[in-house]
Amino acid sequence: MPTINTNFVPADIDATDLAQIEPLYQELLDRSVTSAAELETWLVDRSELDAACSEAAALLFIAMTCNTNDEAASKAYTHFIETIPPRLKPIAFELDKRQAGLANELDLNSARYEVINRDTEADVKLFRPENVPLETELAKLDQKYDTICGEMMVTYKGDEKTLPQMGVYQESTDRAVREETWRLVADRRLNDVEPINAIYDEMVQLRDKVGKNTGFDSFTSYAFKAKHRFDYTPEHCFAFHEACEKIVAPFARRLDEQRRQKLGVETLRPWDMTVDELGREPLMPFDGGADLVSKSVAAFESLDPRLASMLKELGAGDGRVTAQNMKNPPLLDLDSRKGKAPGGYQYMRDRSRVPFIFMNAAGLHRDLETMVHEAGHAFHSMLCIDEPLLHYRHSPIEFAEVASMSMELLTMPHWDAPGSFYEGKPSDHARAMRRQLESSVTLLPWIATIDAFQHWVYANPNHTRDQRTQEWLSLDKRFGKGFSWQGLEPYRDSGWQKQGHLFGSPFYYIEYGIAQLGALGLWIRSLEEGPTVAIDAYIKALSLGGSRPLPELFHAAGLDFDFGPKTVEKLVDRVEAELAKLPE
Repeated sequence: MPTINTNFVPADIDATDLAQIEPLYQELLDRSVTSAAELETWLVDRSELDAACSEAAALLFIAMTCNTNDEAASKAYTHFIETIPPRLKPIAFELDKRQAGLANELDLNSARYEVINRDTEADVKLFRPENVPLETELAKLDQKYDTICGEMMVTYKGDEKTLPQMGVYQESTDRAVREETWRLVADRRLNDVEPINAIYDEMVQLRDKVGKNTGFDSFTSYAFKAKHRFDYTPEHCFAFHEACEKIVAPFARRLDEQRRQKLGVETLRPWDMTVDELGREPLMPFDGGADLVSKSVAAFESLDPRLASMLKELGAGDGRVTAQNMKNPPLLDLDSRKGKAPGGYQYMRDRSRVPFIFMNAAGLHRDLETMVHEAGHAFHSMLCIDEPLLHYRHSPIEFAEVASMSMELLTMPHWDAPGSFYEGKPSDHARAMRRQLESSVTLLPWIATIDAFQHWVYANPNHTRDQRTQEWLSLDKRFGKGFSWQGLEPYRDSGWQKQGHLFGSPFYYIEYGIAQLGALGLWIRSLEEGPTVAIDAYIKALSLGGSRPLPELFHAAGLDFDFGPKTVEKLVDRVEAELAKLPE
């Protein structure tokens, strides 16, 4: 598609103000469009207006998650989700109908528009006005969940700490410290089990209504259509579950048994799963957000200067989103602190076309993994910034996560580069690589657990909390790790509550499994064909954004789009072989 210059959307528009955006959407509805060229201009104009609204939402979400205890930020976000999306969703539906009709009328059906036409037609079929207020309520409930989690703090040895900051003690070589701090965190989570249960109960009922309002028998069917899952079905997910149960979980439990023997304990417990098996001190590869970014840049510079250059554009990592800068925040807010929502994410500011990375870094190796993961998402966004259509500046999540997970694996050999995390520390570097390879596979059963849990929840929307707990325990038995929960049953019962995707992004988790298999495939390409070949394929595929169907995006990176038992077994075997080459 040729570049189309547009000044349709004012540069200084306030997209939180309905009075400024509604007339522009109305103009799109009323505009005369009589040729394919005029429709292409119309699509770009709509993209820019949608991007402005998307960025307005992004900035409010960023401000709220960075400062969950800031009443003004919370109110601003709540006001937005209560007023703007409910008004825009019906307008978007009318625009989608017009877009789909014009594409057929004007024969805008070339390969260039295959994906956007298909997705738009699906969205038209799914829209129901009665679902708009339900979706607003769901967004507010998710905000409530984030606020509860953001307020979770514990006091340890006189210091108030966030739960992510407590993670360092799970790597202590003192087992008593690990148990004490594990129980402290678990007890804190237990305090909010009931309010979080209540939030989820309400979410399940609302989502069931959304699905039934749209004519589906369950929210599951609705979610697959809404997520544009044209290339796989629930049955493919069940095949992935089976592969995890029969191939990956036994592998993970073998690793757990080796861990038990090396630790010299009779029974593995939850607080034994992160500590170094040989009694070495925790890996502490950086100190603070600025150091994290500096060392990440060094690793990317060693892997491929093109990637390092993109990361440098985001800043030094010493920024913080505050009440004073939330309208134009720094592009990185990395350090853990009180009042910050849990987790990590990359959020593209669609109008400015710049990414934002949010983290809760506490100096641990897992933060290194999160940093390069979110950097991969940022690379994906930045490689698509010249794409005129907003729809194509975002890719299907299954491939978006290949962008991020690949970076965890492909940067591994470079974590000891000059100026990077483990420079001059070969033992620590080998240990970190071993940990990364193990976790890249042992994460898969947890993904299967969360995905299978959601399939059950929405197939049985009227379940009781007791039934939900029993299903969770059954799945934990099927896929879970090789440690004992004896005497810790209340903590085990509510273990699902820490997975934020269940609340804010239903059915968004199998994507990680599909993508992890893709990332492992790209890593194997780097081993067999060289890292340059792998990175060239990575950049080529990411530059497509979401402009091609999901299998084609995988193929562009030289990967098969398959996540059944045969693929899983092949990848697990290769990881096991590579682990055997690494020193302990």
